[in-house]
Amino acid sequence: MGVTIQQIAEAAGVSRGTVDRVLNNRGRVKPEVEERVRRLIKEMNYKPNRVGRALAMSHKSIKIGVILQLADTEFMRNVYAGCKAAAAEYGRMGMSVDIRTLSEMDADRTARIAEELVEEDCKGIALVPADGSRLQEVIRRFSDKGIPVVTLNGDLKDSGRMCYVGQDSEQSGRTAAGLMAEIMPEGACVQVISGYTGNYANRHRIRGFNTEFRKLRPDCRMLDIRYAFDDDEISEKIMMDVLSKCNQLDGIYIASAGIEGVCKALRSCGETSTIKVIGHDIGKEHLNLLKRGDINFLIGQNPYEQGYRPVKLLFEKLYDEKNPEKEFQYMDIEIRTKYNT
Repeated sequence: MGVTIQQIAEAAGVSRGTVDRVLNNRGRVKPEVEERVRRLIKEMNYKPNRVGRALAMSHKSIKIGVILQLADTEFMRNVYAGCKAAAAEYGRMGMSVDIRTLSEMDADRTARIAEELVEEDCKGIALVPADGSRLQEVIRRFSDKGIPVVTLNGDLKDSGRMCYVGQDSEQSGRTAAGLMAEIMPEGACVQVISGYTGNYANRHRIRGFNTEFRKLRPDCRMLDIRYAFDDDEISEKIMMDVLSKCNQLDGIYIASAGIEGVCKALRSCGETSTIKVIGHDIGKEHLNLLKRGDINFLIGQNPYEQGYRPVKLLFEKLYDEKNPEKEFQYMDIEIRTKYNT
């Protein structure tokens, strides 16, 4: 019997998908990994059986579902691009991907869509969760039935999901606090703005920020958290209200979308050079604000990979019966200033 792709993958210490990308020149493989895989292909005398592979995959066609909340934000559009790329790549190996999008955060609606996808014969689900007992119950029920679920960008730890793909949100918030602590004057006043109370990433970022900032800068005053629901018009109004009532404001931490609205309010009041701003996500519009000096620091979390990797993990689970190597698949915490955009 000839050498299989799985045997090559095990010898190289990589996934089957990586070997397949090398064999078919699809990219997304580090040069040193590609060199190792190609050397093993030659040494183990691998001969591809494309007819047999195509036949096997045609008999094992599997569909998965992906649910993205807050799909209108620039960040989630980049997540969507990663999902689409993975869907195209793994579609060539027999898997179809049904991507559903929501413009808001809604746990109950996400649960209903997940149930619909499973009723339509999806064998695995990837989703951006929101807090909600029904959604947790649905994921737990899927897990009991052997339907793997991957959470991305936000997590529901006690739901029975297979793994989480995204940033360590609390650590990301602590990172923002450390940056803010370094640039605030003595006795500074700081405003925190968030998106949705039920958004996992927002809530954990704020918890990390508040805990760390109070520890680092007990001399500073923190205003009550305001919620803008990822809406730039709302965040602009919030900022105008804060500026009208607060005689001293030195820093703003934005744990969600809404950065453009905040910066617009600061520009209209001539405060962009005096009030320091820290926000999340490295998109085109945010980078423009960073270059212009409206934002001091941006914290990135690789949205494309957050969209791509859950599809990859579900493919490996459903086709290769391979479990994720790690339960928490954290993205790197990337810090940008106007000097490294």
